[in-house]
Amino acid sequence: MTDNYEQYSREELMRLLRERDRKPKFGLVWERNEIEHDKSLNDDFVALDLDHGLSCGNAPFENLIIEGDNFDALRYLRMTHAGRVKCIYIDPPYNTGNRDFIYNDRFVDKDDAYRHSKWLEFMYRRLMLAKDLLADDGVIFVSIDDNEMLHLGMLMDQVFGEKNCLAKLIWQTDGNFDNQARYKICHEYVLVYAATENRVEAPPVIDPNAEETGKLFRDEIRNTIVKNGPKNPVSDIVLRAGFPADFKEGVIPARSDKWPQFLSDAVIKDGALVRDVTLRSGWANKKLCERFIATGFSPVWDTKNQLTSFILTETGALENVKVRAEEQSHVISVIKNVGSVQASSTELVAQGIEFTYPKPVGLIEYLISMVQGEDVLVLDFFAGSGTTAHAVMKLNAEDGGKRRFILVSSTEATSEDLDKNLCRDVCAERVRRVSQGYTNKKGEEVEGMGGSFAYLRTKRIPVSRVFNDIQHEQVWRALQLIHGVPLACYEKGTPVQLAGNADDRLGYAPKLSEAVPEEVARIAGLGGRLVVYSWQPGQIRQRVEAPNVAFEKIPEFLVFRFGSCK
Repeated sequence: MTDNYEQYSREELMRLLRERDRKPKFGLVWERNEIEHDKSLNDDFVALDLDHGLSCGNAPFENLIIEGDNFDALRYLRMTHAGRVKCIYIDPPYNTGNRDFIYNDRFVDKDDAYRHSKWLEFMYRRLMLAKDLLADDGVIFVSIDDNEMLHLGMLMDQVFGEKNCLAKLIWQTDGNFDNQARYKICHEYVLVYAATENRVEAPPVIDPNAEETGKLFRDEIRNTIVKNGPKNPVSDIVLRAGFPADFKEGVIPARSDKWPQFLSDAVIKDGALVRDVTLRSGWANKKLCERFIATGFSPVWDTKNQLTSFILTETGALENVKVRAEEQSHVISVIKNVGSVQASSTELVAQGIEFTYPKPVGLIEYLISMVQGEDVLVLDFFAGSGTTAHAVMKLNAEDGGKRRFILVSSTEATSEDLDKNLCRDVCAERVRRVSQGYTNKKGEEVEGMGGSFAYLRTKRIPVSRVFNDIQHEQVWRALQLIHGVPLACYEKGTPVQLAGNADDRLGYAPKLSEAVPEEVARIAGLGGRLVVYSWQPGQIRQRVEAPNVAFEKIPEFLVFRFGSCK
């Protein structure tokens, strides 16, 4: 069907031509004007409410779980965390048409003529916000399958820029597939994009496929953990005949008085072991132990982006031989051996949690390990069962890192199931059990990995009502997150809420009283920078003369930072 242009005036035709000229000549176009408006889109201000009962551990909190529509949560995080997130991982709905994608509180089925356009509009709005959160050297990983992979790739090019595409990784899934299908699909994809491609450092990745390359020195039966546990495990390790030494000939006698212990003599000839020898060794942590057992001491990538192999010294030590990544080619296009959806489902059942198609912890742990640094902030705004938090806690437990996480999950309630709350009953509950420990289905006690989180809910406030409706607790929460300090609770009756460190402090004066200027002056006298937020900053400024103090007006400061998203 074509338009009858004779009915248009000259001005209307010119307007249509201008609109046509503004449309992209190449790229992804979807039916934005034809689809039903996404009801989650709004211009309201967003605040966060803390639920102490559903939080885990004690304040101040480094980690956050946010219940609410991720469009609202992302707009809030843009106010508090813009440019500060080093790693984003998301596992969005795959839009299979099998009740996995909810649009306007209803599942989108295969027969929906606008199925793909709804999904693209939904994703576009959220990816645009996510882009603002990434640090200059930040990376976003997006899991997807064949249903939307091609569309998503073009959308990611449009949002992040084609030049910022780092990789399109293939994850070889280890699960079942449809035996009746003409082509049996046993893979998914992970699209990897940077905020700024040339700012991203080369990934310090440990190759997950290494277990297939270390067969020379590997002995699956005898390489066993003798003393299990997350810290300082002990293992027996077989070095096969041919293992390299740094001396040409000699014997390292059996010993038990120092690490590594030799359970028999190690005979070296022509710079290599003549026969197998078993070592008993202690390890700094369980991950190192398990990694070396899996790879059989084949070369691996360490956390400093160096290729590490091992050689036996004359004193019986296993010495590292390191080569910088710049001197080596490092290509991983297919990810294997990181777990399966089926095994992950079984693990959740053991924790007493039901969730379909959870991603393996090993997959997300591997992806996060690509990002330089052990104190990065990791965001997942399609948090599902909370696997990303599990991966972060596992990495921290293994290498002593201080990574933090922010998870965002909706309730996934629909008109058919109004009481469903995925965030509360699955995501937060799973993370709580992993953190604090739990008793599995077999009655066995599973040790917790430690850590805590604040459980928060989004709350929309019309911009015209912010002055009247925003609560002091909500203001203080936002200010702390803007300043990047752990989230402490609001203390009623305190004239000035205070957070930060000796060099950089923030204070919030919820009400003006005689005690407020005195307290501000006292804090200013401690030295360092102080920013005071108040509903009446001018009156405090008149009574406090200190060059190290700045003042901001509430709620205008927050409303200005929040901006609008249309």
